[in-house]
Amino acid sequence: MNANAAAHGGVVQYPGQVGTGSYFDGGLAQLIGWRIAGFLVTVCTLGICYPWSFVMIYKWEVEHMVIEGRRLRFEGTSIGLFGNWIKWWLLCVITLGIYSFWLSIKLRQWKAKHTYFA
Repeated sequence: MNANAAAHGGVVQYPGQVGTGSYFDGGLAQLIGWRIAGFLVTVCTLGICYPWSFVMIYKWEVEHMVIEGRRLRFEGTSIGLFGNWIKWWLLCVITLGIYSFWLSIKLRQWKAKHTYFA
């Protein structure tokens, strides 16, 4: 371990770096609970509320994440995702599934657009 890392509790600090490190502080029991709740909501609504489940779980994940000493915040809403979800689903139907190749990119762009430092 170099002197820089030893001075900061084993975390290497680079010039211009903010904070003391990156970590995730969520627990397994919480994750399992959120995933079960999301699954039940999705199944009970026949998939209509999947965007709500997705946002609920992703918000929990993001809000338990710290990057370079700064906690993240997620401000996306299930209604905002639902509008995009319908649009993306229709584009998949119209293009006979070809648009589905872009779905994961669109979803990642939507998540990044609504994720901030707290």
